[in-house]
Amino acid sequence: MDIQYTIIGNRIKLRRKELHLKQGELAEKLNISNNHMSSIENGREHPSLEVLLSICETLKVTPDYLLMGCMHANDIPQDITDGLRLCREEDLPFIKTMIEFLIERNQKNWNENNCP
Repeated sequence: MDIQYTIIGNRIKLRRKELHLKQGELAEKLNISNNHMSSIENGREHPSLEVLLSICETLKVTPDYLLMGCMHANDIPQDITDGLRLCREEDLPFIKTMIEFLIERNQKNWNENNCP
């Protein structure tokens, strides 16, 4: 398997910019030098597994996204999971109620269409 480190670095850079983080800020959070972070983003250096997992945690992405470009965790679009992370704690019961309503509605529709 040929790992495309330049593509991985581009994904890291894009996600960092989406989160409005400067390269130096990300490097500091990861406890690595800014030069090393720059080399990772440009595909010149390969991150260790520990650094890769720290990048994922800091940028709130899955390793699948960085390695393969898949932004879906469990078939949930990343923008939805990102949006949920941005909600306040007191919003979560309301979100849970909405999800339960949608599940119930979909089950009712499925039962009506598939049960005699």
